Amino acid sequence: MTIVIKGGSIVGATGVTNADVLIDGDRIVEVGQGLRGDESLDAQGCHVFPGFVDLHTHLREPGREEAETIETGSRAAALGGYTAVVAMPNTNPAQDSVAVVKFVRDQGVRAGLCDVFPSGCITVAREGKVLAPFADLTAVGVRVFTDDGNGVQDPALMRRALEYARTLGVTMAQHCEVQDLTRHAVMDECACSSDLGLPGWPAIAEEMMVSRDIELCRLTGGRLHVLHVSTRGSVELVRQAKRDGLPVTAEVTPHHLALDHELLRSFDPVYKVNPPLRSMEDVLALRQGLVDGTIDAIATDHAPHPPRDKELPLDQAPPGMLGLEYALGVVNSVVDVTPSRLAEVFSINPARIAQIGDRHGAGAVVGAPANLSVVDLAATWRAEDHRSASLSRNVPYRGRSLRGKVRHTILYGRAVVRDGEAMR
Repeated sequence: MTIVIKGGSIVGATGVTNADVLIDGDRIVEVGQGLRGDESLDAQGCHVFPGFVDLHTHLREPGREEAETIETGSRAAALGGYTAVVAMPNTNPAQDSVAVVKFVRDQGVRAGLCDVFPSGCITVAREGKVLAPFADLTAVGVRVFTDDGNGVQDPALMRRALEYARTLGVTMAQHCEVQDLTRHAVMDECACSSDLGLPGWPAIAEEMMVSRDIELCRLTGGRLHVLHVSTRGSVELVRQAKRDGLPVTAEVTPHHLALDHELLRSFDPVYKVNPPLRSMEDVLALRQGLVDGTIDAIATDHAPHPPRDKELPLDQAPPGMLGLEYALGVVNSVVDVTPSRLAEVFSINPARIAQIGDRHGAGAVVGAPANLSVVDLAATWRAEDHRSASLSRNVPYRGRSLRGKVRHTILYGRAVVRDGEAMR
C-alpha cells in the first residue's frame, strides 16, 4: 500500500520546498507535485520534517514501570513527532549488560511506535568505579554511553572511557556535575536560593566537569557529548572546543531554554530538575548557543515521576520533567529559528550523534526510510489541554501557550500518529 503526504512544505538542512511525498512500504519513492497514493495524509499548512530524534529519554523500564514503560514512553515520543529515542541507562537493573540492553531494545520493537536505541552505562551500575563492558555492548549496537544522573567523578576513569570511545568509534555522553559541590542542592545557587533558604547548585559544578572532559577529549581524541548544558559558562566552553576542532557536541533541553530559577519561589516540585533551572542570563546564552550552532541538539531529558513522588516537599521530591510531547511547542515558542534549523537540532544532528543516520534524519529524500514528522508550526495550544500518553504528570508548562503541534508521525511508512492521535 502506498501513502502520499499531500500539500506540505518539505524541510531539509538547506531549505524548504513545497511538494507531495509518496511512500511505498517503508521507503520514500517519489517527491513532487500532484502525487497520488492508496492513502492520503493531509499536510496543508504544515511542514514535513525528518522524524525527530531524542538523544535523552528516560523510559524507566525495567524497574520503574509505575512512572513510565517503554510502550507509554514510545507513544509519548510518537505524539511529539519523534521516530527515534536514545533510552537512558538509569534503569533497575542498569543498562550495563547485553541482556538488559537487548530487553530494552526488544520492548521498543514490541511497542512499535518509535525506534528505541538503548544507551549503555559508562561504569557498572553507574557507580563510577569500574568501566562497563564497552566492547560487548558496542557489539550489540550501543553507540552512546553515559552514566546520566551521575557524572563520572574520577578523571582517570573518564580518560580511559574516552580512549575506548576513540578505539570503538562510540560516544561518551557526560552528565557534568562535580558532586562534591552539589550535595543536598535543591535549586540553582543564586539570590533566589538564598532568599528561600534552599541549598544551591552552583554553575561551577557543571562548568568544572565540562572543562575537564573537554581537555580529556583533547588528550584522547575520543568523542564527547555534553548532556543538558545549562549555564553561560558551559556554552562558552563548548564554543571554544568547537573552534579548536575537537570532537565535542552538546545538547540543551526545552525547559532550560524556556524556564528560569525564579519559578522555584513557588516551592512547586514540578520545577525541580537536574541540572537546575538557571538565571535568565543563562537562558538567553543557551538560546544564542542554539541559534549560532554551538549547541547541536534539542534533547528532552524526558524524566517521568509518579505523582506520589513529585508531590513530596521540594527538598525531598526527585528532579525531572516530562518533555517528549511538549518539546517542539516549547522550543518553537521561545527561540526564533528557521524550519531548517529546527530540522537540524531536532533530527539531523541528533541522528548523526547517535550514529543512526542510515535510518533517521534524512527527511523526505527518495530512497530514504519513511521516518517523518508533519508539523503545524503555527498551531497554538496549552499544555493543560493536552492529554499526555505518559503514565506521569510532571509537566512544567501548564498555563503557557505553546506554538507548534505535531499532526502526523510516520515510522517506516506507517502512520503511528494521525491527526494528532496515536494509533493503537
